[in-house]
Amino acid sequence: MKAYQRKLDIRNGCVDLTHGSGGRAMAQLISGLFHEAFGNEWLARGNDQSAFDVGAGRMVMTTDGYVVSPLFFPGGNIGSLAVHGTVNDIAMAGAKPLYLSASFIIEEGFRFADLKAIADSMGQAARDAGVYIITGDTKVVERGKADRLFISTAGVGVVPDGLQLSAENARVGDRVLISGTLGDHGVAIMSKRQNLAFETEIVSDSASLNDLVAGMVEAGGRGIRLMRDPTRGGLAAALNEIAQQSRVGFHLLEEAIPVKPGVAAACELLGLDPLHVANEGKLVAVVAPELAGAVLAAMRAHPLGRDAADIGKAVADDHHFVQMATSFGGGRIVDWLSGEQLPRIC
Repeated sequence: MKAYQRKLDIRNGCVDLTHGSGGRAMAQLISGLFHEAFGNEWLARGNDQSAFDVGAGRMVMTTDGYVVSPLFFPGGNIGSLAVHGTVNDIAMAGAKPLYLSASFIIEEGFRFADLKAIADSMGQAARDAGVYIITGDTKVVERGKADRLFISTAGVGVVPDGLQLSAENARVGDRVLISGTLGDHGVAIMSKRQNLAFETEIVSDSASLNDLVAGMVEAGGRGIRLMRDPTRGGLAAALNEIAQQSRVGFHLLEEAIPVKPGVAAACELLGLDPLHVANEGKLVAVVAPELAGAVLAAMRAHPLGRDAADIGKAVADDHHFVQMATSFGGGRIVDWLSGEQLPRIC
């Protein structure tokens, strides 16, 4: 990303093919919009890559793509979502996220004003999470070749020595903790997409969880077996995946699982199961029973975990089923999502 001090017509202008051609217009886009939004010492050097220092510990790396529709939704937009999602994937290893890269595929005709709003929200989300966007790429494609804007990211972080969180670590008797209410992001996207109005606006839970995770690790240390952010496929997919990898089953209590009344009502209206709906600011943790209380207290002491709950436990089960005791006194299998419940959710 090389910097050139030129001004874009942010208010009235649009992206055209010259902004991806490698010439002056592209340099103006990078310097006049992305550098201003993400500005830091690594970008300022103007290289095609960034060299950086890391502290002691093991490196963690993740990569992701964001194609959410609509681009703007209650509680965020594709830019803040891209940062939050990448940070959270790193944090689920118990790691401290450090640096991100961001690649933009922009459709010709995309308004500079919208691109600036998205880039600014990315920059703010990164600063709030204590990470830096230190390298990136921009491509422009012809009208009709992309749906306005796609973002791809990569992130790196460092996990402390001795902390080994992984999906095969769950043990019989471990407790299942969730950091808050389920389904907020998916229902916020769907309500915006379908122009649905509810008595209380449903807002995405999109947020970076690394600070919450740091408090959990401090309280629970090696008693935390694993963490997962239940995004696409929701809590059901996350726990089924863990059950298969750890070769255990899970028993959940429906009445213990927090769901906002508005989200529950919207799910009923739309024919959705909150356990299958995507979240972008929640995590599920499997924790040794002797430390579950301490970890849960640490979660509830953090603003992003004030609705945290203990929702069940790992059990011996040769079939590796996720089962739930319903609030009506019955039981049901919480299976994988069948098909695509909510496309383009992140």
